[in-house]
Amino acid sequence: MKNPHRPPKAAMLIAQRIVRDIVRGDLRPGDLLPPERVMLETYQTGRGTLREALRLLEFQGAITLKPGPGGGPILLDPDASHLAGTVVLLMQLKQAPFRTIAEVRSALEPMISGLAATRIDEASLTGLDGTIVQMRAHLDDQHVFLEANKRFHDIIAWSSGNPLFGYLADSLLDIMDGTLVGVDYPGPRRKAILTAHEQVLDAIKSGDPAESESRMREHIGEYVRYAERKFPEVLDQIVPWDRVFG
Repeated sequence: MKNPHRPPKAAMLIAQRIVRDIVRGDLRPGDLLPPERVMLETYQTGRGTLREALRLLEFQGAITLKPGPGGGPILLDPDASHLAGTVVLLMQLKQAPFRTIAEVRSALEPMISGLAATRIDEASLTGLDGTIVQMRAHLDDQHVFLEANKRFHDIIAWSSGNPLFGYLADSLLDIMDGTLVGVDYPGPRRKAILTAHEQVLDAIKSGDPAESESRMREHIGEYVRYAERKFPEVLDQIVPWDRVFG
């Protein structure tokens, strides 16, 4: 448990101030942060503390440190890999089985799909169409098929208009289909997934949130029933952190 009376480390405080200034300055990914000498003066801190603060932000995927003349800290558009690592690590430490992933999907993805029906843009709809085309063309290639399957769910999550849903979905994409713990998808099951995706996409294109939610709930429900019927032992397996991020 975190000690409420323990003050944050100086480097963490500096990192928090840097983030506040990034937001206030309306900086964008690719922008270069001020040079070290400027930051030392701005934050009135030592070089060691500043560099530790920057390493904290780099570890979180917020910046990258470009070496050499003209280099320095560059703002990134953080992906979900850091959140993914934390989520899977915590799941393993809590001995949470794969079943917890299925429960999260059942609860969240129908809601996300309903939101996407009213918020998705044309570029994302085109992206969803592309995943359908790829899945249809690679029904005999499980690896390519499942990569397209992940992109389908990822696009819908980000199209919900809620970035937290996007990051949550991204953080779980590599383990959601269950292949890392032994779930397999033979040809007939891949065809059923493709049909379900086509139905979800049709509902989203129609702009009907209730139908989109219903179609996604049916799709995820069938996924859970398939796993329970064919791979009951997998649902009780713990997802190992090193298998995902080793």
